[in-house]
Amino acid sequence: MFEGNVFGRLDQKLQQAIADAGYEKPTPIQEQAMPYLFDGRDLIGIAQTGTGKTAAFMLPILDHLLRNRRPRHIGHPRALVLSPTRELAVQTAENVKRYSKNAALPFACLIGGVSQYGQVKDIKKGAETLVACPGRLIDLMSQGIVYLDQVECFVLDEADRMLDMGFLPDIKRIISKLPAARQSLFFSATMSPAISELAAELVKDPVKIEISPEAPAVEKINQRVMFVEKACKDSLLIHLLKTHPEWTKVIVFMKMRHGADRVNKKLVREGITCAAIHSDKTQNQRTRALDGFRRGEVRVLVATDIASRGIDVPDVSCVINMELPLETESYVHRIGRTARAGETGAAISFVTAEERGQLKAVERFIRKTIPVDRDQPYHCDAADRKSGHANEGLPQAPWIHPANRNRANRKRQGHKSFLGRRQEDFGSGRGGKRGGGRRGRPQ
Repeated sequence: MFEGNVFGRLDQKLQQAIADAGYEKPTPIQEQAMPYLFDGRDLIGIAQTGTGKTAAFMLPILDHLLRNRRPRHIGHPRALVLSPTRELAVQTAENVKRYSKNAALPFACLIGGVSQYGQVKDIKKGAETLVACPGRLIDLMSQGIVYLDQVECFVLDEADRMLDMGFLPDIKRIISKLPAARQSLFFSATMSPAISELAAELVKDPVKIEISPEAPAVEKINQRVMFVEKACKDSLLIHLLKTHPEWTKVIVFMKMRHGADRVNKKLVREGITCAAIHSDKTQNQRTRALDGFRRGEVRVLVATDIASRGIDVPDVSCVINMELPLETESYVHRIGRTARAGETGAAISFVTAEERGQLKAVERFIRKTIPVDRDQPYHCDAADRKSGHANEGLPQAPWIHPANRNRANRKRQGHKSFLGRRQEDFGSGRGGKRGGGRRGRPQ
C-alpha cells in the first residue's frame, strides 16, 4: 500500500486507516523522524504546527503498542502525550481515533473545562494512550485515578508554548513520575535556552530533527497593514467583512477576552455569523464554536491568542489582527491560521499611531516590511507618517472587491486618488485633527 516509503513499515491496520484518511506520502518530518522512532530512539523535533508532526510521533507509538501487546492495567497508560491547550489536545486525540480505528487501542483525552466523568470512564475502559493537558492530568493523578509508572512512550508537544503558559512546574512534576526506562519525544517550534534546558532533562542521546515548513508562513501569506484610529477599528472590520463576501472563513484576533466578546456582539448585531473563543469560555462552548467555524456555519471566529497555535482549520480566507499581539512571536502563529496545506491566504493588521512600535517589532521579527493598504475609508495619516511608511506609495491590495476594480484602474491611469485628496485636504486644514476628513470618523 505504501511500498517504498516510511508508512510501509507500519502495521497493516494503521496503513489502512491512514489510507482511508487520504495519506499518500509522508511529510518531511514524518520521513525523517519515523525511522528513528521505530527503533526506539529519543528525539528532539523542531517543527511548527502544520508540518505533520502529530502523525510523525503518533503513528510509531500506536505501531509500538500494536506490536508489543501486554495485559491492560486500568489507570496505568503505556503512552502519554502532553499538550499545552485543550484545543490541541482534542485535535491530537481526534488523530489518535482516526489512526487507530481498525485496532483495539483504547485512549482517553484529559482536558479541563469539562466534567471529568467521561474521561474517567475512558480510563477505566483500559485506555493505553493518554492525550492530556497538564492540569487535568495532575488532578487525576492526585485522585489516584492515573499512574504513570508504566509509560513506555512520552511526548511533550509544543514545549515552547508550555513554557509561555507557565506549565514548567507541572511538567517537571509529571516527568518525575515517569519510569526512567522510556522513549521520550520533545517537540517545539523554537529552541530558546530555556527550551534546550528542559529538553536536556527529558531526553537521552536524542536524534535532533529540524523541519521548516515548505515555505515560511510569512512568504505564503499576503500581509497588509491598515493604519486606523482606535475608535474606527470596529467600523473598518465591518466594512471589510461586508465588502468581501468571498471571505467565507475569517479569524479576528484580539489581545483580551473582554475585547473578543465586545467585537463578537457587535458583529452579531450587524448580521454577521460570529463566535468568540477564549479562556473564559467553557470547553463545550469552545468546541461548538470551532465546529461551527470548520463547517462554515460560523463565518467569523473572534479569538485571543489561545487559538493562534495548534488549531488546523482548513480554508481560512483571512486573518485580521484588530490588535497586534502582546508577544511579537505570536504574530506568526496567528497569521499561520491561513495559508494551510499549501494554500495561500491574506492577513491584515489594524495599527494605530500608538501601536507603531509593536508593528516595527513584528517587522524586525519576520525580517520584512509589511506593505500598507491605504485604499480603505478609515485610513489614518497620523499613524502612517509616524510609522515611516508614508513615502512608499499606494500598494494595490490583491483582494480588492470586483466592484472597486474600475476605481483602482482609474487611479493607475493618473486620476486623482482618494489618498491624494485626503493629503490635499489635510494640508489645507480641511481634514480636521483626524487627518482623514469626514471619512476617518466612525459612521
